[in-house]
Amino acid sequence: MKTIDWYILKNLLLTFFYSLFLFAFISVVIDISEKTDDFVRSGLSFTEIIKEYYLGFVPHILALLFPLFVFLATIFFTSKMAGRSEIIAVLASGTSFTRFLRPFFFSGIVLATILWLGNRYVIPKANAIRVNFQENYIDKNSSYNPLVANRNSLYLQIDAASYAGINYDTTSKSGTNFFVQHVTNNKVDYNLRAESIRWDTSAKKWRLDNVIERKINGLNETVTMTPTLLKSYSFKPFDLKRDEYTKDKLTTPELDRFIQFEEMRGVEGLNALKVERNRRDATPASVVLLTLIAGVIASRKVRGGSGVHMAIGFIAGAMYILTDRFSTIFSTKGNLHPALAAWMPNIIFAFVALWFYRRAPK
Repeated sequence: MKTIDWYILKNLLLTFFYSLFLFAFISVVIDISEKTDDFVRSGLSFTEIIKEYYLGFVPHILALLFPLFVFLATIFFTSKMAGRSEIIAVLASGTSFTRFLRPFFFSGIVLATILWLGNRYVIPKANAIRVNFQENYIDKNSSYNPLVANRNSLYLQIDAASYAGINYDTTSKSGTNFFVQHVTNNKVDYNLRAESIRWDTSAKKWRLDNVIERKINGLNETVTMTPTLLKSYSFKPFDLKRDEYTKDKLTTPELDRFIQFEEMRGVEGLNALKVERNRRDATPASVVLLTLIAGVIASRKVRGGSGVHMAIGFIAGAMYILTDRFSTIFSTKGNLHPALAAWMPNIIFAFVALWFYRRAPK
């Protein structure tokens, strides 16, 4: 790392974090103006609103537009360098254009690592805070009524040969009319029924009440009745909770486990979860790619200065977001593979980066 590398790295990161801070402030102001009535109806104090909502909202909105702001900040800073003829001086000193782009690549790696770690662990925790407030104080006040009722009856496969059913209440972590059937050679050889089931937090097991177990061996049948029984199953209370925010609240290890559990159950329509899982890796990679594209675009000194570069940046950013939205829809509503849907914008813009690089003055 030479002096010019530290100069580019420091100023690029400062520009990015400064613009991100301003955007966070503007987003909070706009959000407050939209949700003032909900905040008043909630009866929460200013401090409680900050803790129970904005500690989750700010990381969520920043992570959502993180790549775009990296792109725009890089264009803005690099364009200023080009306008002051600093890039011409660097290249005239014998430094190759590829070598000039090295600190941009390193900056992209640093920012991509921050976003990758955030997507895996921090942002899901922040989303849990935001979503809890949304469900308790905003969605309840909404006049929108879904056409499909919320059904608590669940049927799931708990292992290779066992199937279960339950009427489950996510609030109390308990259920009724629970049953388990074990099937061997297309015949039921074990059946369990319980009047109620609830999660025992101390034992970390399911507590079943008024249990009837039937073991079937040909024409012979053994029936056992037990008042209370502790059982371990492959599912936990969170696995039985279904809402539209589930994928946003899970850390990446939890999301991997959740997808595996849903696949074992044979649930259809998992592409939304799989796209989200792949996007958590693809989005940080896009930060590196967009940083290089911005550095290449803004390195040329043009008439019109930063305005021209920013216009190109906004168009390219809009195209990236549009490509990402289309690929997601084709995966969740069609048959496009989730991994391809998440990585498609990066694949397309890798060729865009190569095209800009070959046209850049060196």
